[in-house]
Amino acid sequence: MIVITGGAGFIGSNLVAALEERGGQDLVVCDRLGKDDKWRNLAKRALAALLPPESLFDFLERHAREINLIFHMGAVSATTETDADLIIAANFMLPQRLWEWCAETETRFIYASSAATYGDGSAGFGDDIAPAALAQLRPLNAYGWSKHLFDRRVARLVGQPGKRPAQWAGLKFFNVYGPNEYHKGAMKSVAAQLYARAVKGDAARLFRSHRADVPDGGQQRDFVYVRDCVEMMLWLHDHPEVSGLFNIGSGAARSFAELAAAVYRALGREPKIDFIDTPIEIRDRYQYFTEARMERLRAAGYDRPMTSLEDGVRDYVQNYLAASDPYR
Repeated sequence: MIVITGGAGFIGSNLVAALEERGGQDLVVCDRLGKDDKWRNLAKRALAALLPPESLFDFLERHAREINLIFHMGAVSATTETDADLIIAANFMLPQRLWEWCAETETRFIYASSAATYGDGSAGFGDDIAPAALAQLRPLNAYGWSKHLFDRRVARLVGQPGKRPAQWAGLKFFNVYGPNEYHKGAMKSVAAQLYARAVKGDAARLFRSHRADVPDGGQQRDFVYVRDCVEMMLWLHDHPEVSGLFNIGSGAARSFAELAAAVYRALGREPKIDFIDTPIEIRDRYQYFTEARMERLRAAGYDRPMTSLEDGVRDYVQNYLAASDPYR
């Protein structure tokens, strides 16, 4: 049995779909569905159970002998959330309880961290779990800080004697895009937001650069297709001997202008882009570059190629966003 917290969410539901396609395991999702269409992310899946978060630990105790792996994808993930107490309860205290449970029961534990832990990137994008390396990072918002706080706790726990999960892995997701993100509203990927304008024939809107050395639309991110993220998680599933903190990205920074061009061309249209000023309230903290260093996961044995931005966007646009049924 595999438990996936946040399994109705974006990355979580794609993981559930891939695990179901493999067969052989009962899948248990822990999540809140709410009142929108988030339930559609799971509408095609066969599940053993679908739990609200408040029932999670009772379920774990009842089925401790059957559970061999917990994928902890659940979190308060909005970078704009300002309730720090809510964020810490969900993103720091809850994963600590799960870690302790997995350590006690010798269950494998794979959890979602975030590239938001890197802050403005001035300390680099290396996924080093050494406490001294983690101490150099300065997240820019409460969400990133909460994820960083748990990474630092894990670093301390694995660096001292005591019980730990049979396998543990923290996953620093970069800019993920792909199907089943439709419930995220303003937090949807830029690819999905660009599609909404491109399909109507409107011009894309991108932030103007406020640096002389970067052209408008030249700001870069590590855009990674959710299919690749799932492949990396499945690889860790298949390699219980591998533990560590790992970046989950493409390893290749691409510009927002290139992303916009890929969306328009996937629709058979020439790109149209309007540039607007970066809002003054975020201008001083705006990131101009992110790129996952993938050496640690590669050194651990992961050798599959990454999907190019153009191929990933084409698949997303043509087989999901433009389809009558956009859900995986």
